Amino acid sequence: MNRVTEVKSTMPASDNQITVFYDGACPRCIRDRAHYEHLDSEADNQVVWFDITGQEQALLKLGIDPHKALTELHIRTADGRILSELDAYRVLMARIPRYRLLGRLIGWPLIRPLASRLYRWLVNRRLRKAGRL
Repeated sequence: MNRVTEVKSTMPASDNQITVFYDGACPRCIRDRAHYEHLDSEADNQVVWFDITGQEQALLKLGIDPHKALTELHIRTADGRILSELDAYRVLMARIPRYRLLGRLIGWPLIRPLASRLYRWLVNRRLRKAGRL
C-alpha cells in the first residue's frame, strides 16, 4: 500500500518544504487546511498548498492520477517523492507535536489497514454526498 513515486517538478522546494495537494472545492478540506495551518507554526514557510481543482494536466505532469488526487491526500516531499493517503498524513502529523503519536500509530501493521479502510470510506462518502463521485 505504500505508494511512493519519484517526480521531477518545476515547483520550488526548500530543504524542508512540502507541497500538499488538496481539494479546494471541498469545504471540509479547506477547514482542515486552516486547522493544520493553525497548529503548524512553520506551515507558512514550509508548506505549499496546491489546489487540485481544475489542475488535471499539472497533476499528470507530476505523475499523480487526478482521480486519485481527489480521493487520496497527496504530498510532495522536498526531495521530490510523492506520498499518498496514510503516508501523506503521517508526514503532516509528524510536523505537529500533538499528532506525532497518532501519525506513528496509523503506520503500525495491524492499525494501518483499518485506518486506510476508514479513510477511504469517509472520503468516498463525502464525495458521493457532494455528487462528485
